[in-house]
Amino acid sequence: MTSKLAGAISDGAFKVLLGAALAVSPTFGSLFGVPAWLMVVTGSAVLISGTVEIVYGPRRSMAACVRLMFVYDIGWTVATAVALGVAWLGSTAGGEIWAGYQAVASLAFAVLLLRAPASAAPASPPATPVQPSTPDTTAGEPTP
Repeated sequence: MTSKLAGAISDGAFKVLLGAALAVSPTFGSLFGVPAWLMVVTGSAVLISGTVEIVYGPRRSMAACVRLMFVYDIGWTVATAVALGVAWLGSTAGGEIWAGYQAVASLAFAVLLLRAPASAAPASPPATPVQPSTPDTTAGEPTP
């Protein structure tokens, strides 16, 4: 297993755990100052994204998978910085910005990963073509 593949699977596993925690724990909604339904939607989207990444990451081009993870994580960082800045200024919209990004970006990540080109199949020798069998019409006749 390559380190990139291990990284993609680990990233997916983190998203599955985070998504499950966000979806089922009412504490996160109150911590972020958002309604419980938004945390359930966000957690479900992150959970779906992580599951798609674990299942389809190994089947897709690692270059495409790494690019998608990079863009998603950059967006996560920017959304978190903006949410923290908004919260620091006294607004209650910080949690909604963060949760909204997670919901939308997670589903976009899953769709783009599903549409990414498949990885090259491992090299294997080509199968020998099977010749169609023809009935032996010369049975019992001498060979010329």
